[in-house]
Amino acid sequence: MSNLDLMRELAIEGKTKILLLVLDGVGGLPLTPDGPTELEAAHTPNLDALAARSICGMSIPVAPGIAPGSGPGHLALFGYDPLRYEIGRGVLEALGIGFDLQPNDLAARGNFCTLDSAGLITDRRAGRIPTEVGARLCAKLRRIQLPDVETFVEPVKEYRFLLVLRGEGLYDGLTETDPQQVGKPPLPVQPLRPEAARAAELFNMWMAEARRLLADEYPANGCNLRGIAKDPGLPKMPDIYKLRCGAIATYPMYRGVAKLVGMEVLPTGETIEDEVETLKQHWSEYDFFFFHVKKTDSRGEDGDFVGKVEVIEHFDTLLPEILSLEPDVVIVTGDHSTPASWKAHSWHELPVLLWSKYIRPDGVKQFGERPCMAGGLGHIRHIDLMPLAMAHAGRLTKFGA
Repeated sequence: MSNLDLMRELAIEGKTKILLLVLDGVGGLPLTPDGPTELEAAHTPNLDALAARSICGMSIPVAPGIAPGSGPGHLALFGYDPLRYEIGRGVLEALGIGFDLQPNDLAARGNFCTLDSAGLITDRRAGRIPTEVGARLCAKLRRIQLPDVETFVEPVKEYRFLLVLRGEGLYDGLTETDPQQVGKPPLPVQPLRPEAARAAELFNMWMAEARRLLADEYPANGCNLRGIAKDPGLPKMPDIYKLRCGAIATYPMYRGVAKLVGMEVLPTGETIEDEVETLKQHWSEYDFFFFHVKKTDSRGEDGDFVGKVEVIEHFDTLLPEILSLEPDVVIVTGDHSTPASWKAHSWHELPVLLWSKYIRPDGVKQFGERPCMAGGLGHIRHIDLMPLAMAHAGRLTKFGA
C-alpha cells in the first residue's frame, strides 16, 4: 500500500485548518566553517518563538544526496513520493499560467539565456530579463513553424516561457537542453526511448530556428528547454485527504504544481504582504493552505547571501499576522536547499518545524539548520509531513483493529 492509499483510507473530514508555509530554497550553508547559514544569520524573533513552541527536525526532500528540482520538492511536501510521481516542469509551467494543456500535448519549460560568440552559455537566466521583454521575445518565437504539429509559445515570468507541441504521435521521454552550467553550449534534445525520436527531432528543429531569431537579442540571445513532458494525471489532494485545498503563490510554476494535485489556486499579488492579504481573505473557505515564498530561492541562486537573509527577515515580520488567523497546524520548511555559496539547488536537508496544540515541544529555541538537527522530529522525509499534519489536525482515524 502506498502512502497516498493509506491516507485515503484513514483520512476523515473535520473543521481544523492546516497551514504549510514554504520558504523556497530556505536551506543554506555557512560562508565560513564556523559561520551561520542564511537562516541562522537572519534576525527571526517570530520564527524562533514559534520554533520554541514546536517540534523541530530536518527533512530530506527526495533521498540522501539527491538535489531535487522544485517540482519533486513540492510534490513530496504534498505527500507524493517524487520517485514514483515524476512530473516535467513544462507541465507545471503550462498549468501555472492557465494554458489549456491537452492529454497528448508535449510541454517544455523554456529559459532565455545569454550566449557568447562561440555559442557557449554565459548566463543561464539572461540577466533575469523583465517579463515584458520575455513577452516580446515570445511573440517573435511564435513565427517558428514545424511540420505536422501546432506550436504554442507563451511568456511565463522574467526569463521563463512555455513551449507546447501539439500533434499526433508525440511521445515524452526526452532529455533537456540546459547543461546546468555556464561555459557549455545548449545540448540537443535526445530521445530516451525509440518512440520519442520524432518529438526530439521537432524540438531540435525549433531550437535551431529560435537561436537564429534570437541572435541579435542580447542578453537573451539564446534559450534552453527543460522538463519536456505530458500531464501525468495525478491523484488529487481533496480526494486523498478530504481537505479543501487552497494555494497562494506568486510564480506560475508553483501555481502549476498546486493545480496538478487538485488545489484551487487563489489569485494574489507580487509581494509577501499581498499573499498574506489573500490568505486572510480566503481563510474561511479552505481546510489546507499552501503558502509559497519564492525569493529565498531566487537570492540563493543569485549567490546573494545577504539578500536571502533579508527575504527571511521580511517574512519573519509578517509571521505574527499569519499566525493571528489561529491555524490548528503550522508547518514551516522549504522544498529544497539553495545555498548562496552553491548558487543552485543542493542535496542538503531542510529545517522543519511543526506546531499544533498536540505536539511535544523539544527544546529547540531557534529556527535554523544546526538547532533543528537536535529537534524531536529527527531526520525525516518530506513525504512524512502531510501524514503528521493530518494527525495533528485530528483528521486521521485509527489504523487497524
